[in-house]
Amino acid sequence: MRLSPLTRYGLRAVALIYLFVLLIVPVTLIFWRSFEHGVGQFWEWITTPAAISALQLSLAIVAIVVPLNVVFGIVTALALVRGRFPGKGILQAVVDLPFAVSPVVVGVALILLWGYGGWFGGIESAGFRIIFGFPGLVLATIFVTLPFVVREVEPVLREIGTEQEQAAATLGANGWQTFSRITLPAIRWGLTYGIVLTVARSLGEYGAVMMVSSNFPGISQTLTLLVHSRYVDDYNEYGAYAAATLLMLVAIAVLIAMTLIERGAQSRVGDTDEAAGDEPSTGEAPAEDVAPAVPYGPASTEPHKEGM
Repeated sequence: MRLSPLTRYGLRAVALIYLFVLLIVPVTLIFWRSFEHGVGQFWEWITTPAAISALQLSLAIVAIVVPLNVVFGIVTALALVRGRFPGKGILQAVVDLPFAVSPVVVGVALILLWGYGGWFGGIESAGFRIIFGFPGLVLATIFVTLPFVVREVEPVLREIGTEQEQAAATLGANGWQTFSRITLPAIRWGLTYGIVLTVARSLGEYGAVMMVSSNFPGISQTLTLLVHSRYVDDYNEYGAYAAATLLMLVAIAVLIAMTLIERGAQSRVGDTDEAAGDEPSTGEAPAEDVAPAVPYGPASTEPHKEGM
């Protein structure tokens, strides 16, 4: 379908206005209110003991959730794409469950499961606290970020097929060698995007962690909970803006780091391909350019006929 220039420009203008109103304006306003009283005041708001502990707690959750989601996400994607087993459709639905269920419901379910009087609530009697502690925050974050790696890796696995893996197995490679040298390099970009989404959601999750957190600074208060606490409980509007800006800066830094890693990997892959494509020059003509000898062809039979 061909669109007129006026229609194309109109659609672009609508998209840009939509992004400007819903994304650029709110983010710019938060930055402006955060630095309204100067950089010094902003630095004081983000270096309080509560802010530092909230940042450390958020980064600790990310450091635990991302590796777990990478491992189990890849395993789940491989099972869904390569495996054939009863209940495969149920597993597909379970993976998408965090997209359909509200994070608040997830928090309530964790309380009923791990809280006092829950199915596994007796574990608190052993001195290991799940709900209203750090483990509860990790469990809630794992649940809400579970689908990202799976749904980014799964279509890539379907696209690459199994031909190369079968060829590696035929040549004698074991399972780990096939995965590390064939499968993992093929899914690296989908895995990278899944990791970026997991990090962003882990840093910005609020509903699920709010239900399983005591919201005590230094114990179970993340950056998102600090923003809410300052804005609603302490009536510290500018302090809440500063904490929100700190959260955005951390997310932007993670995205930049992932982009640099991706570009570095792409450049290494390109250099490897170029090195493999270059052949050393020996000064001799290629073998296919040399006329082959034909001992019994027409060229060799002509002198024999003349002699006859």
